Amino acid sequence: MHPTQTLPQPVVPSDPQRRTWLLTSSAMGVAATAAVAVPFVSSFAPSERARAQGASVSMNPADVAPGEMKTVEWRGQPVWVMRRTPEMLATLDGMQGLADPDSQAKQQPAYAANTHRSIKPELFVTVGICTHLGCSPVTLKQGTSNPSVPPDWQGGFFCPCHGSTFDFAGRVFKNKPAPTNLVVPLHKYLADGTLLIGEDDSDAA
Repeated sequence: MHPTQTLPQPVVPSDPQRRTWLLTSSAMGVAATAAVAVPFVSSFAPSERARAQGASVSMNPADVAPGEMKTVEWRGQPVWVMRRTPEMLATLDGMQGLADPDSQAKQQPAYAANTHRSIKPELFVTVGICTHLGCSPVTLKQGTSNPSVPPDWQGGFFCPCHGSTFDFAGRVFKNKPAPTNLVVPLHKYLADGTLLIGEDDSDAA
């Protein structure tokens, strides 16, 4: 038989006051760590408004040539920024056959509820997604040979998926699958001329 081996016993402070002090210090350390960690982690969390709206994006509209368009991604959506020529703008007044010519449906902020549906007449900002089933329209200028638009087509946007047509202000024509005009997102121009998409001056409130 082998003699029974005696395992070493943990050292426990015999002083009750010392044990109490050790336990209290440990608890305070855990609490302090948690108190510091919560604000630190919270600083990484976006506000409720930011989560709802998505981060804004900026671009320089001076880079868009007259008659041309650039696409910016915002909240996973294509946003078109088009610099309309005087000829394009001239087609908007008195355009016939529109379903909502006065932009009565809330498809744009109040400052874009006008004929050109924009802050600056020459710069059109819109989400490039058809309001029917989410397809992506294309630009068809006046004089196009596309047989899907009428011979007197004055220019605008055409959805090749189901045939919806819009003018250069994103207003949908009657009797088309798309029920409403193209969406104009929140946007504003900063002091240096930069276009900010995704927020406007109402966000300062």
